[in-house]
Amino acid sequence: MEQAAPWLIVGLGNPGPQYAGNRHNVGFFIADLLAERTGVKFGRHRKAVADVAESRLGYGADAPRLVLVKPLTYMNLSGGPAAALSQFYKVPVEQIIAVHDELDIPYGQLRLKVGGGEGGHNGLRSMSKSLATKEYLRVRFGVGRPPGRQDPADFVLSDFSAVERKELEFLVDRAADAVEAIVKGGLAAAQQTYHTA
Repeated sequence: MEQAAPWLIVGLGNPGPQYAGNRHNVGFFIADLLAERTGVKFGRHRKAVADVAESRLGYGADAPRLVLVKPLTYMNLSGGPAAALSQFYKVPVEQIIAVHDELDIPYGQLRLKVGGGEGGHNGLRSMSKSLATKEYLRVRFGVGRPPGRQDPADFVLSDFSAVERKELEFLVDRAADAVEAIVKGGLAAAQQTYHTA
């Protein structure tokens, strides 16, 4: 029996301690939580500039396989590792999920979709270019707009505020649930659950 292709879940962020708490790194937070939930640890992949953790969602031979990815290339080159790993694991584009911060959505809200524009997000732009398609899935974690006249680039490269951090753990948990919901039941069902709140 041929094994079903795994799901490639690409948490977008920047490597290095100076970026660890940034809004732009929320994709890493969610990937870390998914790894923790399934009891696996990240390690450097031999075929891509990325930390990778392989796991299953649930138990048994039929449980969907997950390949969790944190590119180590910096955000604007995230597509290279994503494309290399999609080829290595033979993942069809409809089983690739990018998990990322989103300025156009209020803080903490989630929006799930397939395809569409990149909204100025360098990680998505790089993924679309490297995968030669925009038709991958997105789990968009709202970080809201910067206050006043703060430059959006500075805003996403700053840490969550003290007020935001109070809820962050709960919101990251919910985003990880949304990723699992897509894998288990498909996009439409996940949208119904996570777009209502």
